[in-house]
Amino acid sequence: MVGFILFLFGLVVTLGMCGLAALSDFRGFRIPNIVSVVILGAFILVFSGLSLLGERDIVFLSLMSHIGAGLLVFVITIGLFALKQLGAGDSKFASVIALWVGFSGLIPFLFYMSLAGGVVAAISLVLKKWKPVQSPLEGSWIAKAQDGHPSVPYGIALAFGALAAFIVQGYFDFSRWESVF
Repeated sequence: MVGFILFLFGLVVTLGMCGLAALSDFRGFRIPNIVSVVILGAFILVFSGLSLLGERDIVFLSLMSHIGAGLLVFVITIGLFALKQLGAGDSKFASVIALWVGFSGLIPFLFYMSLAGGVVAAISLVLKKWKPVQSPLEGSWIAKAQDGHPSVPYGIALAFGALAAFIVQGYFDFSRWESVF
């Protein structure tokens, strides 16, 4: 029961931070470092707590699966950052989400993130061409898109990919916890 509550806490904190990252990226193309730090802290707390309680296997794979997925995404996204294709905040945010989903959730995360990224990019093109918003918030994605700025707030896509990967991973399938109740 304690493990279930701990997991729920970590899940809510992580998804809340994903929402905050998406909103922050939407408003000003910035994902604060604290978002990634809190998500990392939530993972460490939940993974360690569930391991101590002997309940880690209910939701997580091995530690190496999660660390490996996080490191793989970090290396790839740092490369994209070096090529100026992705922001540093996006890189850190994607890496801590990959840490949460591990290798088994990496493909769904990347798939749904890419799908959402395509939608956000398409909306940017529409905003650029038709300029439908009369007085967008200064510095926001909408204002910059309507001015022809080519950047896309990928934090929105990352947050959507995280939620979708959590669903695919079965993180919301609470029936798996029946053995501890």
